[in-house]
Parts: sequence; C-alpha cells; structure tokens
Amino acid sequence: MNKVIIFSAPSGSGKTTLVKHALETISELQFSISCTTRQPRGSEVHAVDYHFLSPDEFRQKIAEDAFVEYEEVYTDKYYGTLKSEVEKIWNLGKVVIFDVDVKGGVSLKKYFGEQALSIFIKPPSIEELERRLVSRDTDDAETIRIRIEKSEEEMSYADQFDTIVVNDDLEKAKKEIELLIRNFIA
Repeated sequence: MNKVIIFSAPSGSGKTTLVKHALETISELQFSISCTTRQPRGSEVHAVDYHFLSPDEFRQKIAEDAFVEYEEVYTDKYYGTLKSEVEKIWNLGKVVIFDVDVKGGVSLKKYFGEQALSIFIKPPSIEELERRLVSRDTDDAETIRIRIEKSEEEMSYADQFDTIVVNDDLEKAKKEIELLIRNFIA
C-alpha cells in the first residue's frame, strides 16, 4: 500500500525542522513539493522548496483538477498539492511526506484515509511561537501579528490529526516523530 506522512502546524512550531530531520534519518521518505503563489522567502528555490506559481497559473491547475488538495490561505495566496507529485514519489517506491498548513493537513488526511499518518506539531505556547517567528527574522511585524492570530485558530484543528507532538524540546520531538513514522511505515 502506498503511504503518506502529513505534517501540519501553526507557522513557527518547528514543523519544517522536524520534516527535514525525518527526511535525513528515514530513507524511505521523499518530500512532496507543494505549489504556492506567495513569493520565495530567504533562500527558497523554485521546484526545491515550492513550485512557485502566479495566482492565474494556480487557478488554471484548479480548473484542470490537478490538486489532491489546495487552499486559498489569504487572498490570492494559494497552497496546494499536485496529484502528479504524489504519483511521481509513489512510482519511486517511496513514502510521501507533506509539510502543509493545518487545513491542508486535514484535507489530505480525509483524501488518503488509512494510507496517511497525520502529525500535528504543537508549539509549547503562543508566546513561544511569537518569539520564534520574531527570531526567524523573515517577516515584518504585521505579518507576524497575522500569523499569531491565525495560529490560535489553527490550534483548534489539532484533534483532527492522528497524533499531536508538542515541540517544547527539539531532540525529544525528533525522536518521537521518528518512532511514529517508522512504526507507521513498517
């Protein structure tokens, strides 16, 4: 059976760090590159970190039914998972790993059902989340304020995931996700 691992979390929870750890330590995994209409941040590269599309290109793919799931997170800020990306990874005999927003994670779990292990990464607190976002130094104060407001709503989705990992100790969280994934794909 083809399997997928879904990671979701409010921005700044450490999700991407944990996904990178999983990819480095579990050879059966292959990252699914999502599509987005937002601009690249920092050193992000097209077709490595994301498939960066214009809003019109994204809407064209929606019309073609090319997505497993997609979400308009903010006006004209879309994120989505291409069906072709998932098939490509399965054809390599690998397990797909997703790093998606919370609503995308819920949608992917519904789509894949028992083929999926969905993991919600929870920050220790909203205050810690804000501290992490500020220290990342990738967003302005207004963007951080919007992300914090959104994260409070996103936390309410946690119980729709198979498991919740609180990232208050990174090394502990790394061990926990590694064990969860290895048990699921065994």
